[in-house]
Formats: sequence, C-alpha cells, structure tokens
Amino acid sequence: MTTSRLEWVLLQFGRKLWVRASLFSVLAVATAFVAILAKPYIPDDIQTKIGADAVDNVLGIIASSMLAVTIFSLSTMVAAFTAATNNVSPRATKLLMEDSTAQNALATFIGSFLFSVVGIVVLSTGAYGDGGRVVVFIVTIGVIIVIVLTLLRWIDHLSRLGRVGETTEKVEHATVKAMRGRIERPYLGGMRLDAEAAPSDTVLPAFANRIGYVQHVDAGALSELAEAAGGMVHIVALPGSFIDPSRPLAYCEGVDEDGVSEAAKAFTIGDERSFDQDPRFGLCVLSEIASRALSTALNDPGTAIDVIGRAVRVLSVWSGHADQNGEAEVAYPRLRVRPVELDDLFDDIFTPIARDGASVVEVHIRLQKALLMLGRMEGERFRDNAIRHSQLALERAEAALAIEHDRATLRGLADRVCDLDR
Repeated sequence: MTTSRLEWVLLQFGRKLWVRASLFSVLAVATAFVAILAKPYIPDDIQTKIGADAVDNVLGIIASSMLAVTIFSLSTMVAAFTAATNNVSPRATKLLMEDSTAQNALATFIGSFLFSVVGIVVLSTGAYGDGGRVVVFIVTIGVIIVIVLTLLRWIDHLSRLGRVGETTEKVEHATVKAMRGRIERPYLGGMRLDAEAAPSDTVLPAFANRIGYVQHVDAGALSELAEAAGGMVHIVALPGSFIDPSRPLAYCEGVDEDGVSEAAKAFTIGDERSFDQDPRFGLCVLSEIASRALSTALNDPGTAIDVIGRAVRVLSVWSGHADQNGEAEVAYPRLRVRPVELDDLFDDIFTPIARDGASVVEVHIRLQKALLMLGRMEGERFRDNAIRHSQLALERAEAALAIEHDRATLRGLADRVCDLDR
C-alpha cells in the first residue's frame, strides 16, 4: 500500500520513543488535574472513608519506584541495542528502537512517575479537597493495575530483547511486510516501466537536491501532478536507490519545469535506507546478519543457517508474483514505475552468504537445499535464479573446501537443483 508523504512522515514521527512517552506523560498530568474538576460529584460519605495520608503514601511509593524502574529499563534497552549492533547488524537496531512493547513500557513508567509527582504537589496545596482525594485514590488504583500488567509483559519482553533470534525475526517480519505491500501494488500503484526503456528527448528529468537514499515515494502526489498537466511521470529511482543531484529520480513527460520541481519533492531522501517501501533492504540486512555470524569473531554458522531458512520464507511470499506484467490494480495510470526484480532479491540475500560461508560445508548444504525448495516454487524465474545461485555457490565452495567428500556432497545437491530445468 502506498502512502502520502505527510502520512509517511507522521508514521516515522510516531515511531520515536519520546513521542509516545510525551503523550503518556501529558495524559498522566491531565489525569492528575481531572480530580479537581470531579471532586464536587463525590458523595460525602465516601470522602470520610479515605484519608489524605493513604493517597500521599501510595503516590510517594509510585514516584520513587517508577523513577528507578525507568532508569533500569533505559539502561537495559541501551545494553540490548549495543548487543544487537555488535552481534546482529547495526541496521537492525532501528527496529528495536521502534519496538512498540518497549516504548509502551517506558511511556507507562514515565507517565506513572509524572502522575504521582503532580498528584503529590497538588495534594500539598490542598487544591483537591476531600472529594479530589477520593478521585486521586481511585485513579491511583487504576494506575497501579496498569503498572503491574506492564511490568509482567515487560519482564517477559526483556528476556528476548536484543537477542540474535528475536532481532532476526523482527527483520524478517519487516521484510515480509514490505514485500506484501509491493506485491499489492508492484509498481507503487502505477504501471510497469521496463528497465531497458530509454527516455525520449521530450521529457524533463527531476533531480534530487542532496545525496542519500530514496526512503519514500509519494506516488499519489506524482499522479496528481501528471493528471493536472495531462502528462506522464516515469519513476526510475525506487525506494532504496542511492542517488545524487546528477542522477534523475524520475522523467516527467508533458510537465513544465515548475511541475518537475514539485515532482522531485515527492521523493523523500535520507541518510539511511528504510524498510517500509524497500523489500530489498530487509534481505540485505538478513544477509548482513548471516555474514557477521560467519565471521571469525563470532563463528556462528547456526545463525547463518537460520537466516537461510528465513530467506526461503521471505522469498516464498514473492512466489507467483515474480512474473506479473501489469495485472495488478492500477490506481495511478499516469505513473510508470520500474519493478523490483527477483534476480536482485536473490543476489541480495544469497551472494553474501555463499561468499562468506564458502569454507563452511554445513552452511552450503543448507543453502543448496534452500535453493532446491525455491526452485520448485511457482514461476520460471524462481527456477532460473535457484539454478544460477546454486552453481555460483558451488563454485565458491569448491574453491574453499579442502575435503573432496564435502565437495562431492555439494555437487550432488547442486545437480538436484540443476535437474529442475529438465
């Protein structure tokens, strides 16, 4: 599914930790002051049963404990981010920082702390009165229940936060989500633009004003621009492309120079790649995880084997959609967009693993079996890419393996993959 630039910016903004914590804090402070407005509606017989000391003591306990829990949680998260950076991939750390469970836990702890502090301050001024103290006491009981439930979930989450398997799973889910979005609209809602198609002399190129990665393309804005001008827009820089001011983002046909400038603004350029519209980025991060696991520093072939299995699951999402030629729903008929090529997806994930694991026979055995599974999936291009990478992986392994028995085993597996072409 495509999103507008504003929606995408708001989505990125909402994923930041401080935003959620700020919203919870504002809600907590507002809740503390609501007691002042609600106190006239509290019956007198209830007011006499709850003393100010009880509320003061409970709020004091929450304030001191939540401050300690927040500091502990932040230090634990920083340690998890560091572990993920060192043992998984720095590119995967962003997914941990955007983890909703962690953000909700921290926001709850900070909000509870502020609620208790504000409550103590207002109680000391006497602004609550007897009725207000009753409201604060009832709200405090609710806050305690929320804190307990959050702590139980947070303790379970902390046991997995930053672990290799947990982080790899987050990367897999983000990649699958991006792939399904691209499958739903393979050309960002437009129509296919062949890679070999050369732009005519009548079109005007739109250039970026900075160097970086294309993170998001506002296909809707480009379609409206082309519709207003009665022209066409040919998008040549997909999300994930590294561009500079000399490389065109798109070619605009029938659009004036002012329109070309507006077309360039529909492309969001950043310093890093984003998972949202870029399914290839997720596969690149998975391959980084496997390559790091195969380094001499970690020497963890099991993680590389796990990544190969995840790669099969991710690429299987693309099965049946690799050869589509415009049969998908066209929301923006005035857009022409280059497709994501299956060849590139295979290259992104399997080439680094085959290279860095060339001397590890168990990794190459799993790799050949994975390629055999992918070659059996729907689509001729799956079979062709499986055979191509099977042969490339075999060449790398034969050049690195010292034992003839290992090489013979891999040749037998590679022959099974090649037999798919018969």
